[in-house]
Amino acid sequence: MEIRDFDTPAKNTWCPGCNNFSILSAVKQAFADLVNSGEVKPEELVMLSGVGCHGKISDYTKINSFYCLHGRTLPPAIGIKIANQRLKVIAFAGDGDVYAEGISHLIHAARRNHDITLIVHDNEVFALTTSQVTPTTKIGFRTKSAPKGSFEMPLNPLLLMLSCGATFVARGYSGNIRHLKGLIIEALKHRGFSFIDVIQECVTFNPVREKYSHKIYDLNESGHDVKDFQAAWERAKEWEEKIPIGIFYRVERETYEKQLLGDRILVDEKPVSSIRNVLQEFM
Repeated sequence: MEIRDFDTPAKNTWCPGCNNFSILSAVKQAFADLVNSGEVKPEELVMLSGVGCHGKISDYTKINSFYCLHGRTLPPAIGIKIANQRLKVIAFAGDGDVYAEGISHLIHAARRNHDITLIVHDNEVFALTTSQVTPTTKIGFRTKSAPKGSFEMPLNPLLLMLSCGATFVARGYSGNIRHLKGLIIEALKHRGFSFIDVIQECVTFNPVREKYSHKIYDLNESGHDVKDFQAAWERAKEWEEKIPIGIFYRVERETYEKQLLGDRILVDEKPVSSIRNVLQEFM
C-alpha cells in the first residue's frame, strides 16, 4: 500500500499550518509500512478519536474508525480490543481531552496494560474552543480562561504514565515526521499499553516552535536504556534546558486481554442465544 491509499475525500478543515497535518502524515506512513511489512492487514487497523481539533483525524484516514465522547476514547478502544484481539487499536486524544475529562480512563488503561496504543496531540491549549488552559498548559501562558496567565502547575504526562505502569512510554514531536513515524510503528508492534505524547504546535493559539524546537533531542541516540525505569523517570523530568523525545521506557508484561481471555477471539464465537447461558458461567 501507499500513503495515498489511506486518503479520504473529506475536506480538511484544520487551520493552515496546523501541526495535525504532520501527525496525520506520520500516522499514514506508519500504517503503510506496517501493512507492507505484513505486520497487519488494513482491515485490522482501528482508529478512535475524541473531541477537539485532533478528532478530525478519523475523517482523513481511510480505515475503520470511531468517534468518541470528550475524554472517552479509551473505553471503546478497550472494548474493541477485548472483542477482537486480532485488531490493532489506536486511540487519538488531545491534551485537554485525555488529561482532563479522560484522566481516570488513562490511568486504569495503563495500569491494566491493555493492548492498545494511545497517541496524544499535546498542544497545551483547548484549540477547538479558541484557547483555554489544559492540564499541560505552562505557567504564565495567557488564554481566554486565564487572561492574567495560568498559575496552575502543569501535568507531566510521561511521569504519570511511568507511575501508572505503562509498558511503553514515548514522546514525539510534530516537527520531526520521520522520527514520529518510527515511534508509532514501535508502539503498534508493542504488546501492551503504548503511550506517545506528541509535542505539537498550535499555530493559531499557541505557537511553540521557537520555544521548543532548539531544545529537542533524541534520547535514544544518546545511549538511553529503555529498560531502565529510573533513567526513564529522570529523563522524563527534563524540560527547561533540553527536551528529550523518543522511547523513554519499554518493558514486556502480560496484557489484560491475554489474562482475561487467553487466545479466545470473542467475535468468532457463536452469539449468545440467552442471557441465562452467560449467567451460568458465573454460578
